[in-house]
Amino acid sequence: MPLQRFEELVASALDQVPEQFASAMDNVVVLVEEHNESEPDILGLYHGVALPDRGHDYGGVLPDRISIYRGPILSICDTEEDVVEEVLVTVVHEIAHHFGIDDAKLHELGWG
Repeated sequence: MPLQRFEELVASALDQVPEQFASAMDNVVVLVEEHNESEPDILGLYHGVALPDRGHDYGGVLPDRISIYRGPILSICDTEEDVVEEVLVTVVHEIAHHFGIDDAKLHELGWG
């Protein structure tokens, strides 16, 4: 799948995030990357300080980043429909980390 199409799928997944969550996201950017150098098999990663962990002294920092890794996602998907579903799950999973939701809770909710 070409990079441009993959980026469109990530944008579409972001468009599906409910407005109350999308509008509450603060100081975060979502990027498509080929893979993670230190953990090449992970599908996505949240880099930053989750909203509940930001204290009164939080400020003047670069945006948090959500990385969506194209290579690993494509490697586990057989069809474009599989990619659409996996991108959505990965985007929601990483956004949830921005809100302070841990992996255990995400798995319990079916977004693991």
